Amino acid sequence: MAGSEVPRQLFLQGVAAVFTFAFASLYMQIPGLYGAEGILPARRTLRPQGKGRWQQLWETPTLLWEAPQLGLDTSQGLELLSLLGALLALGALLMRRLRNLFVYLLLWAAYLSACQVGQVFLYFQWDSLLLETGFLAVLVAPLRQPPHHKQAPQGRLVGASPHEGIPFWLVRWLLFRLMFASGVVKLTSRCPAWWGLTALTYHYETQCLPTPASWFAHHLPVWLQKLSVVATFLIEIAVPPLFFAPVRRLRLAAFYSQVLLQVLIIITGNYNFFNLLTLVLTTALLDDGHLTAESGNSHCKKTPSSWPRALLSLLSLLLEFTVYGLLAYGTVHCFGLEVDWEQHAVHSRTTFTFHQFTQWLKMVTLPTMWLGVASLTWELLNALWRWTQVRGWLRKLCTAVQLFIFGTATVALFVISLVPYSYIEPSSHGHLWTGAHRLFGAVEHLQLANSYGLFRRMTGLGGRPEVVLEGSYDGQHWTEIEFMYKPGNVSRPPPVVVPHQPRLDWQMWFAALGPHSHSPWFTSLVLRLLQGKDPVIRLIQNDVARYPFHKQPPTYVRAQRYKYWFSHPGEQSQWWRRQWVEEFFPPVSLGDPTLDMLLRQFGLQDRSPPRALSSGNSLAQALRWIRKQLSPLEASTLLWGLLAAVGAIRVMQALLGPHSPNSSPLAKEKHKPAPKKDSGAASKQPAPAPDNCSSSSHTPRRKK
Repeated sequence: MAGSEVPRQLFLQGVAAVFTFAFASLYMQIPGLYGAEGILPARRTLRPQGKGRWQQLWETPTLLWEAPQLGLDTSQGLELLSLLGALLALGALLMRRLRNLFVYLLLWAAYLSACQVGQVFLYFQWDSLLLETGFLAVLVAPLRQPPHHKQAPQGRLVGASPHEGIPFWLVRWLLFRLMFASGVVKLTSRCPAWWGLTALTYHYETQCLPTPASWFAHHLPVWLQKLSVVATFLIEIAVPPLFFAPVRRLRLAAFYSQVLLQVLIIITGNYNFFNLLTLVLTTALLDDGHLTAESGNSHCKKTPSSWPRALLSLLSLLLEFTVYGLLAYGTVHCFGLEVDWEQHAVHSRTTFTFHQFTQWLKMVTLPTMWLGVASLTWELLNALWRWTQVRGWLRKLCTAVQLFIFGTATVALFVISLVPYSYIEPSSHGHLWTGAHRLFGAVEHLQLANSYGLFRRMTGLGGRPEVVLEGSYDGQHWTEIEFMYKPGNVSRPPPVVVPHQPRLDWQMWFAALGPHSHSPWFTSLVLRLLQGKDPVIRLIQNDVARYPFHKQPPTYVRAQRYKYWFSHPGEQSQWWRRQWVEEFFPPVSLGDPTLDMLLRQFGLQDRSPPRALSSGNSLAQALRWIRKQLSPLEASTLLWGLLAAVGAIRVMQALLGPHSPNSSPLAKEKHKPAPKKDSGAASKQPAPAPDNCSSSSHTPRRKK
């Protein structure tokens, strides 16, 4: 990871961008989700238990404990945290000097604080992934971000500390855990759609929030859908070990395969900031040489190399061909790929059994952990070697302290992460060192390491279940309540809302998979609609005029369960077909015994009114004013506006920034005139470090 200065900066910028989207998206939904008149008021989650202040903060780590000291209730404190988090993250995205350890520590603490009161609406894997990535950014970010580093002739950074690349290795390890576990759980779940390679024939239609491209992807030929599942298994299970490959080109091939998968998911599904965050993690597979290579480098002359270096290059090339050959053979063998020239198709089928796969998983899980140990050990030894090159006893002492602190933190986080990673294979989990279990248990509530496993089972194999809310004034004539994002009206095309996550719409998708009793918050939603609470209505329709009961709340509310399917090609003006299945929630009204019983059963009754706070609080008034200005905006529009503004500012920075050869470290080194005593040698070959066809002069290790 020594040649990773540019990827580290990209990583820090990417994390800042994702935090910006996450905080801004959450801010727009706080009144309806967590306000005093919201679905799950946040004030219910923070009740003092008579414990000491620091013990209370450790057990429930959230800054919102201090909200009353500012004259704010819990939801207002959450609004303040989200606003400050979005602004701070936006500043880190635009200004290099703000990309330091303290800023990312504040961002992580703010999002952790929000998750402590977020309840079911913040129980998503990408929220945990953002917390884990955010904490890694704390370690990756420097204490102080200098304007630029000088470049040494050998390609190393003058003034760069030896420890800087060590924490960045954890980002690569996190990406490996995320992708490998996501691929493995699809098969360990015994889901017939994944084992039959037919998962994608259902996925585009049954995912939470499809995009318009999902309709077209759904109607691709079945053989291509099955081949896409094979490619998914290849990218998620077979490719991730290449993240630690000693050959640079293998790592770059792994990088581009991951990028391809994430981009296709972004096009065909609204998964908020999750895929953007995964793309940010892939920066750990890059290096300075690849990102700073210029188009003219392909025409440069290759510097003469010694025979050991030439032999090493030949062995690396042979290893590459061997790996590609094994991947191709394994894919054809495990999935029985056959080309049908008459039908112009590629047929595929799973040729291994569940027992064979579990035995293989048992055989490889511990070795993948040892692979991580070996890779981390190499990085630590490499950092130790760089430390020996530091000159000056005072600087050497300071860098030794930094190396010890960050090296210890990296090893500790790696050991902690082994526990959730081992969940994919129970016997391996039992063989872990007991100290790792104790260490993980001590910090589990901080979400420093998490288990992952996306799309474990394919739902909606017989049709996409969908809950449709209805309201009525007389109990006889019912009007459907249409949401902004989730499917409802069969004639409305699916929206594109990335990077916004409409958390109520997502939970409505989960609620449709079972009875309403499995989603207690749904009863509270019905109550708020009967009460006509504006913050909740804005979660359903931000333009209140489009809400059918905006003039007067409905007297009765009920919910029906439908099954939805994408329309067939040729059906004009229709994106969906649907069929009624059953009643999901019975008709209720305010004061209805059934509604009151459910509220009591789920503990959703307001036993105590919100604590009255001073109306003259200037901070609370400022928050209300900001909310009033932003509430007319749709959340996805706000996030796209932020994205456009960041893009415009970046363009202006590029146009108005310095254009001299000294504007970047690499350019400075490239354009620096050669000393006179070496003029003869300089006339025979190009400038040494940045050119040389990508990165062979940075360190021999990176070219292997």
